[in-house]
Amino acid sequence: MPSSQQANGRAKRIALLGSTGSIGVSTLSVVDAHPDAFDVVALAANTSVDAVERQARQFRPEIVAMRDVDAAAELKSRLTSEAIEVVGGLDGVIAAATWPGVDLMLSGIVGGAGILPTLEALRQGIDIAFVNKEVLVLAGELVMAAAKESGARILPVDSEISAVFQCLQDAHGVRDLRTIYLTASGGPLRETPAEAFPAITPEEALNHPNWDMGPKVTIDSATLLNKGLEVIEARWLFDVDIERIRVVVHPQSIVHSYVEFVDGSVIAQLGVPDMRTPIQYALTYPARLPTPTDRLDLVEAASLTFEEPDMERFPCLGYAFDAAAAGGTMPAVLSGADEVAVAAFLAREIRFDEIPLLVHATMQQHELCARPSLTEILDADAWARKAARAFVDSKAIPAPRPT
Repeated sequence: MPSSQQANGRAKRIALLGSTGSIGVSTLSVVDAHPDAFDVVALAANTSVDAVERQARQFRPEIVAMRDVDAAAELKSRLTSEAIEVVGGLDGVIAAATWPGVDLMLSGIVGGAGILPTLEALRQGIDIAFVNKEVLVLAGELVMAAAKESGARILPVDSEISAVFQCLQDAHGVRDLRTIYLTASGGPLRETPAEAFPAITPEEALNHPNWDMGPKVTIDSATLLNKGLEVIEARWLFDVDIERIRVVVHPQSIVHSYVEFVDGSVIAQLGVPDMRTPIQYALTYPARLPTPTDRLDLVEAASLTFEEPDMERFPCLGYAFDAAAAGGTMPAVLSGADEVAVAAFLAREIRFDEIPLLVHATMQQHELCARPSLTEILDADAWARKAARAFVDSKAIPAPRPT
């Protein structure tokens, strides 16, 4: 398997899925800063033809995939003068993810759409770097089994999960671990009283104080559901019981996460909040390269504070723990319902405070499958989306029932 960059004297060949999103754009900025270290040989996106055309002309990949077949046809007509293969649909995205000679596939696709490309790449022994936490949320057991069977590595890009990964690089790693502490900024509404939540606008919820992320992840940060998804992601990636993972609110977003070992020692990973740092570490692992980011000055930072998350104001975090404890298809239902809820809020179809109501109502309707196949996981995700959409359309989202 390919190891650290330049170990074999050539640039690392990268397949980038979700190239037009915030993670994709940041990844390409890292590549641009180190043109001799990386070679983007495959790009994949959904519908953004103009953006992908610009990326294709700049980075000259061997293949470009558009999930939307009409967008693929349009892009193909624009790139007829280029020696670039253009393909469409899910099969096209999988082809990009598993393109011959790819050393590492980085997936920035949002939601469950990244599962099949990720599994196919892992089965072919391709290392995976991903920020698409829903892949492990929906199909963690299947994904980890595929990686183990092929020997491919899974390298986290989420800043908090990357931080834990870096903290556990000691030879004993998880064996001596006591507790994982995932830090959360608290989002843009950390100090907003619950009684103000019904009037929160999408613009207010999208105004994150520290991170520049896409709209889905930013709204999930505002509800703390994003941190709940990371809890489930960490459970699979580090093979620990959910009871050994805690969430701590850290408004400055300087300590990206920390771990406690059985002897009481605590190791943390710190840095300025910039996604280019964990992206580059995933691309270069286990080596490191200079990054075009600001440097952390702890004297200037002055004060780092930590607090318990408010589970009453932000119940989505608790629902994620509930889904993790239930296992089976419940995390897929949590994820699918949340995607519908966030989209409905951004479209002003539901209020901000109705996002957790919608997620919880969908979870309570679900009949759990404890040991699901991939088909059953995808069916549960589709069922959750349909059920959540029905609540939105009915304009009658029920309050949580006692469990």
